Amino acid sequence: MPAAPMRPSKPRESLDAAASISPLLRFENFVIAAFIVLAAVLSSGWEIRFAAAQAGEVSPGGSNAGQLVYGLNCAVCHGVQGDGNGPAASMFLTRPRDFRSGVFKFRSTPSGSLPADQDLLRTVTHGLRWTGMIGRPDLNESDRIAVVRYIKAFSPRFATVKPLPSISVAHEPRRTSALVTQGRELFRDAGCVSCHGENGRGDGSSVADMKDDWGWPIRPGDLTWRPLKRGSAFEQIYLTIVTGLSGTPMPAYGDSLSSNQVWSIIHYLESLVPAERRLAPDRLLGEEQQGRMALHMGGMMGTGARRFRE
Repeated sequence: MPAAPMRPSKPRESLDAAASISPLLRFENFVIAAFIVLAAVLSSGWEIRFAAAQAGEVSPGGSNAGQLVYGLNCAVCHGVQGDGNGPAASMFLTRPRDFRSGVFKFRSTPSGSLPADQDLLRTVTHGLRWTGMIGRPDLNESDRIAVVRYIKAFSPRFATVKPLPSISVAHEPRRTSALVTQGRELFRDAGCVSCHGENGRGDGSSVADMKDDWGWPIRPGDLTWRPLKRGSAFEQIYLTIVTGLSGTPMPAYGDSLSSNQVWSIIHYLESLVPAERRLAPDRLLGEEQQGRMALHMGGMMGTGARRFRE
């Protein structure tokens, strides 16, 4: 029997390093991370390989196509059992999602709801910037849909509960100085500064003790960079504010703010982003380089070559 991947005995005590992650990882960090991932994957590669090859033995949903895609592309980080504890998981500051609870951060559905299939498909396709979850638009759409179905089968919630209807993004008002001023006031009045800081840089007074629902330390996003994890589109920022990020201290404001107020905050946040922090979408940011490495290493131990766009 292959040894089960080990989760660290306790969460990291500090995520100070996350605050100083450069948009482009330095070469020496790349080399160190490569050795870490290679050692982790080699030590448990047979588990990943058999997850993809022996359909039925570890399949929660019985989807052979989805299981194959998952085994070759996802298990190295998210784990064979979908517990977020794959062999490469411990190298990331932003931990891979544990699919078993059915709790997902990035949704178009209201707070507390399961995500819509399109939400999961969007994450698989576009990834989450600054994290090891890289987008996979290179996979066939049928493969991406199959792996979404497979991921859903890890949580019993999907079999018994339907997602609530997705929230529509309200029409964007014209940007004015008054709207930006309103957004700045709301950003303070709604308590955003306690986590994100006065200038939106993720350095609020509550940062030191923040944890997610799994007990892992978590940092508020630095809102002065673009892209954010969901990208740079205003519609995605709107959904984050309205629906919150389930499993984290980021609450939903859909019931407490009007759509116009949400848009005012978005325009205020845009005013905080200097030109040098508006990065090209094709740049590797934060932990994305490690994510690519983990994917390559995991695929090398799988039952065939992955389709991966260089």
